[in-house]
Amino acid sequence: MNRTPLNRITDEDRALFAADGAVCLRGMFDAEWLERMRNAVNRVMDAEHAMARKREVTAALGGKTGRFHINSFVWRWDDDFRDWVLNSPCGAIAAELMGADEVRVFYDQLFVKEPNTVEMTDWHQDLPFWPLAGNDVLSVWVALVDVGPDNSALEYIAGSHKWGKFYAAAIPDKDPKFKSDLETCPNFSERRGDPSLRFLSWNMKAGDCIVHHPLTVHGAEGNFSPQRRRMAISTRYMGRDVRWDPRPATMAVTGSPHLVAGSHPDDDDCFPVTWRRSA
Repeated sequence: MNRTPLNRITDEDRALFAADGAVCLRGMFDAEWLERMRNAVNRVMDAEHAMARKREVTAALGGKTGRFHINSFVWRWDDDFRDWVLNSPCGAIAAELMGADEVRVFYDQLFVKEPNTVEMTDWHQDLPFWPLAGNDVLSVWVALVDVGPDNSALEYIAGSHKWGKFYAAAIPDKDPKFKSDLETCPNFSERRGDPSLRFLSWNMKAGDCIVHHPLTVHGAEGNFSPQRRRMAISTRYMGRDVRWDPRPATMAVTGSPHLVAGSHPDDDDCFPVTWRRSA
C-alpha cells in the first residue's frame, strides 16, 4: 500500500485549491488501499462498538428507501481506519496543499449512501461544526468507488471560502444540539444558473480524492442510482495556524483533549502527528 501519493501534486493543483477552495486529485491511492478500506467500511457500518459515533440519517429523517450512514472518529477504535489516517497518502496530500512542515490528524468520517437514498447532504461549511479556528485545516475526501451525478457526487461553490461567511452548522440528521443563532447556509441547489456562482463537481474514479478548505460551501444530492453505492472516507488534518476554539454548538472530540482555548491543538493522543517534513 502506498504511503506517498501515486501522482504528483502540481503548482496548478495548489493554485486551484487556493483560488477555488477545492481541488480534485486523480489516482492518488493504490488498489490495495481501496480494497482494504471498502472491506473496513462494510465491517464497521454495523459494528456494535462503544466508541462508534454513527449517524443513520435516513432512519432519523423517516426515509423509506436506501441508507445514508455516517460514522466519525473510527480511527480511534478500528485498526484499518487507524492505519489509513496515519499511514495512507492523506497526510502527505494535506501537507502539500497547506504548505505545512507538520500535519496532525483531526478526525475521520466515513460516508455511505446506498442506492435509492433520497436524503441530500445539505449545503454547508465544515468549520462552524468544529471546535477549531484557522485556515490550515482541510479535508481529504477519498472516493472508494466511482462517483458521479447519479450517485451523490459532491458539489462546491468556487471561491466561497473567501466570502467572509460563517454559516450555522448543518447536521444531516437535524440534531437539535447544534442549533445556533448563525445564519443558515442557503440551499444553493435552488440557484443553479446564477451567473454570480460557479459550481464545481467532478466525476470520480475510485482512488481519486477531493481536498477542500473548511469554509468552502459544499453539498450533495441523494443517491438516485438504483444499483451504485456512494462510499467515501473524509479525513481532516491540521497545520500550523489552527487554534482550539471550543465554541457552543460544536462537536465533542473523542478522547476529550486537554487544551486551553486559543492554543495549538497539540494533544498527541487525540491529534497525533501523521506527517513531518524531513530536514
